[in-house]
Amino acid sequence: MKNKLINELHNVEQELWDICCKLYENPELGDQEFESMKLLTNMLEAHGFEIETGIVNRPTAFKAEFNSGKTGPKIAYLAEYDALPGVGHGCGHNLIGTMSVGAGITLSKVIQEIGGSVVVLGTPAEETNGAKVPMSAQGIFDDIDVAMILHPSDESFISGESLAMDAIQFAYKGKASHAAASPEKGINALDSVIQLFNGINALREHLPTDVRIHGIISDGGVAANVVPDYAVAQFYIRAKERSYLNEVVGKVKNIANGAALMTGATLEISNYELSYDDMNTNQTLSDAFTENLKKTSELPIYPAKSSYGSIDMGNVSQVVPAIHPYIGLNKPGLVAHTEEFANQTITKDGFTALQSGALALAYTGLDVITDTKLMTSITTEFNNK
Repeated sequence: MKNKLINELHNVEQELWDICCKLYENPELGDQEFESMKLLTNMLEAHGFEIETGIVNRPTAFKAEFNSGKTGPKIAYLAEYDALPGVGHGCGHNLIGTMSVGAGITLSKVIQEIGGSVVVLGTPAEETNGAKVPMSAQGIFDDIDVAMILHPSDESFISGESLAMDAIQFAYKGKASHAAASPEKGINALDSVIQLFNGINALREHLPTDVRIHGIISDGGVAANVVPDYAVAQFYIRAKERSYLNEVVGKVKNIANGAALMTGATLEISNYELSYDDMNTNQTLSDAFTENLKKTSELPIYPAKSSYGSIDMGNVSQVVPAIHPYIGLNKPGLVAHTEEFANQTITKDGFTALQSGALALAYTGLDVITDTKLMTSITTEFNNK
């Protein structure tokens, strides 16, 4: 059966590669990926998938499903296709989208024999306001058995962890006044922001090493001789687990309120981006994928790398067994979010990654559907966690 998958992927790999290159040449930012979505969904529709666009109230999100009409697990492949400002596809989402579409189409060609169904989910804006968050919260994964996404990198790595993250804005409102002639009549909102930074820096001494807090002053006044009556700070706050992150966020909010009391300003706290949960890799599913990647790729596969970043796939992993491994572009030391990374995605090594990655994803979907013991083990591990 896996030999058949090889042939089926070979039939579509050139079209996938053409789409990958078109995405590279025409990068679109998050929630603006209309042409990218069209390229991917048109190909899926041409291969018999039923398409629904605009899911979870995100215009460039989509769900494409191929149902065998027989009982069996439902496999989801997640496609990303948003780019970075000024860099283009410096995170390789042009490859992510086409690998997932390729895996979905390839597996669909045998699914009427083996049962189950295949879903490809288009998940916009991973770089900013990830659509996987509302998808996870609004039940998109309720009938899905496993979810997989494969990310390009300098080298191949097993699926690992990511940090939970909240993006929080602190907006202080004070009172303007002449900073030299009548400073006593003003309330300095910028002083509140400065005290917030000082308080957070003091807090760092009492936090474990997995916690990351980093922020900017996005609004700090307009003129040095005017007491700033409005000032804003934005922070990313991260921790290894959501439960502890919630504790840290509570402490930071207390500091923020204290800063307002110190200066007399008023404070408004809000989330300026969606919150991401920590990645909970399903080890059983990960092991199955790793074995398949060994069959399709000649590159070495390394243990999961330490990560202090955050991904919206973390939210998916809280509601369904999921993996987020990395496939190498055969260039050790290549740095993501750079033009060099984007350029590497459309080389011969990028094409090889597309082939081997899509095939490994399809192989793993086949294993999950046909091996009931594997599916049971995946589910048991997820339920125990």
